[in-house]
Amino acid sequence: MIDSTILDIGSTKWSKECNEIVTSLHNENENFLLPNVPEPAEYCRTHFSAEKGKDYDQDIKFMKGTTTLAFKFQGGVIVSVDSRATQGPYIASQNVKKIIEINKMLLGTMAGGAADCQYWERDLGMQCRLYELRNKEKISVAAASKLLANRMSQYRGYGLSMGTMVTGWDKTGPQLYYVDNDATRLKGDLFCVGSGATYAYGVLDSGYRYDLTVDEAIDLGKRAIVHATHRDAYSGGINNVYHVGPNGWTKISSLDTTDLFYKYYPPLKEPYVLDKELTDLESTDIQNDA
Repeated sequence: MIDSTILDIGSTKWSKECNEIVTSLHNENENFLLPNVPEPAEYCRTHFSAEKGKDYDQDIKFMKGTTTLAFKFQGGVIVSVDSRATQGPYIASQNVKKIIEINKMLLGTMAGGAADCQYWERDLGMQCRLYELRNKEKISVAAASKLLANRMSQYRGYGLSMGTMVTGWDKTGPQLYYVDNDATRLKGDLFCVGSGATYAYGVLDSGYRYDLTVDEAIDLGKRAIVHATHRDAYSGGINNVYHVGPNGWTKISSLDTTDLFYKYYPPLKEPYVLDKELTDLESTDIQNDA
């Protein structure tokens, strides 16, 4: 039913009412629920440690693994991730969406606890939207990463498990930041996060350069994830690739890492045979030694 309040749209009264609604929604989501115990932080540290080697006596063990990466190049930013969620040796899911679409210009990745990453990056999306409504412009990547780091600082020591990257394109061009649950915030050109990160770094270190074309950068992102999923048992599933450009992010592909492995590392058509001359030389040396 339409009443006379429709005449207030666009007026100062209507703007004040909208601001009151936005503020109330923000206040409702401001505080994260904590355990109903006398010392919440100590309780979380004791029962919900996410660090390897410190959870042996816990009933819930946060054993996890993943591979996520992002790097800047002359054409923007490439973000490439796997999709496997693990609980120790148990594969809980092969279809986890580890790239969070914060807004059209911003992306976040998730490594660590899936629930922690999803909750706090969606909370970041809400804060970015509030900033846009209040300031009539999109938030910068640096400011968005700082908001997330501030949140992590508030809950440092409460058992959160997060290793995320926040990337996007703003007035200053492509930007890439790393933020974790200790409120560490780093700006860089290339990051790999997760249990398979060392394998991905090996591929990126050998193939990365700033002047890559878009197609070369996409191929490098795929190859790094495929290599990591082959070597790291806790990574696998689907390889999701995004490209961030001046007009925002674009999803490039979602391909099975097993299929990609045989593309990048095809099986030998013939059995491997040692060089005959080398074999003969070694045989001669052995006979001479005898």
